[in-house]
Amino acid sequence: MAFTLDDKLVVAISSRALFDFEEENEVYETGHLCEYEALQRSRLNVPAKPGIAFSLIEKLLALNVAGERRVEVVILSRSDPISGLRAFSSCKEHGLAIERGVFTRGESPFRYLEPFRASLFLSANSADVRDALDAGFPAATVVPRAPLAASRYPDEIRIAFDGDAVLFSDEAEQVFQAQGLPAFVEHEVGKKELPLMNGPLKPLLEALHRLQKLSHETTRMRIRTALVTARSAPAHERAIRTLMAWNIEIDEAMFLGGLDKGPFLGKFEPDFFFDDQIGHCESARVVTATGHVPSGISNAS
Repeated sequence: MAFTLDDKLVVAISSRALFDFEEENEVYETGHLCEYEALQRSRLNVPAKPGIAFSLIEKLLALNVAGERRVEVVILSRSDPISGLRAFSSCKEHGLAIERGVFTRGESPFRYLEPFRASLFLSANSADVRDALDAGFPAATVVPRAPLAASRYPDEIRIAFDGDAVLFSDEAEQVFQAQGLPAFVEHEVGKKELPLMNGPLKPLLEALHRLQKLSHETTRMRIRTALVTARSAPAHERAIRTLMAWNIEIDEAMFLGGLDKGPFLGKFEPDFFFDDQIGHCESARVVTATGHVPSGISNAS
């Protein structure tokens, strides 16, 4: 029977988001492709160190049990195919069961998200991420930082999401930026019974919610999700009612009323956090692996 991606959470990830290829990327960014490829060839037998999203990917793959693969991770990279040998050998060295990948030698690889049926695209290339979001795929740009040490939750996949322009549309954020906080609160209270439209990462949350139910049955690895938002009461109600309308449960919700998210994320210890605003990402990156979701009015420019 042919392999199928049906009913799987498919995560597409660039080699630089998965592994620490920052030194090699500095050479790549100079525009001297031949020098970059020569450097990678000289290091084909040198396993790359874990990168920003490594912990998340390692834990997601742990959801696969004997005879049943629920998560598929594929590498989408602008590297050339020979350089791709190093990415795959590094996967093997670190025990990551990653078997599929596309290497495009300088071209954007985002167009392969469709045949892979990707539920998420993580990349260090912001242009590729924007292309993916425009095409309707959940995507985020990994924010550079040193990889985290192992957390206190080795048997949990902890993922935190901002709300507006990430899980939800940026409808309310548009009101806030155009008319201020009082108008935002009035708008949200008046529409508390009306679910917000889908945001770019809503399909990912849906997929995680399905896996969350299954993981309690057959694997030691668990999934725990959190909503971490600048909303506060009474505007919190529309967010919760929207999740209820979607029939999606989250484990924790933080309504911070504009407080710095970093300290709260430090307590939750997510393996990854998604936010649309650069300021929040800069705060979060100090304590956790972070992805910038360049969507909505805050990223219109």
